[in-house]
Amino acid sequence: MEYKTHVVPVKKCIALVAHDKKKEELVEWAMRHRDELANHQLFATGTTGSLLEKKLSLPIKKFISGPLGGDQQIGALISESKLDLLVFFWDPFESQPHDPDVKALLRIAAVWNIPVACNQSSAEFIFSSAMMGQSHERKIPDYEHYLKSRPF
Repeated sequence: MEYKTHVVPVKKCIALVAHDKKKEELVEWAMRHRDELANHQLFATGTTGSLLEKKLSLPIKKFISGPLGGDQQIGALISESKLDLLVFFWDPFESQPHDPDVKALLRIAAVWNIPVACNQSSAEFIFSSAMMGQSHERKIPDYEHYLKSRPF
């Protein structure tokens, strides 16, 4: 696989997602990081976005609820290199009716090499990184080159 470079800007596009039993935890985490989040463009699925927007008093681009397709909307932005970071507090103890969508979202984040925080601890590590406040280059697969080089 060939790779190309995508420049991640200082002002990052961050998706914030949480399962029902993790929404309060995400809101509390986001409130502790409100000043830093204010420096970035924020996106979220349905209810999570409404809760965050109300508590943080920050603009958030809201998609539809995750089970109704919001996870796919976020995945589409990742595949278009329009999202730089996914903060997804998912519930490992609760089966979700849209588990295939969740798995697809996490897979697409891995495919496009974006950082993913799945809990408070990983979010703290990512947000304490010096890379949060600077531009950096991220290697992504060059799928155009891959598709053109296929024999069929």
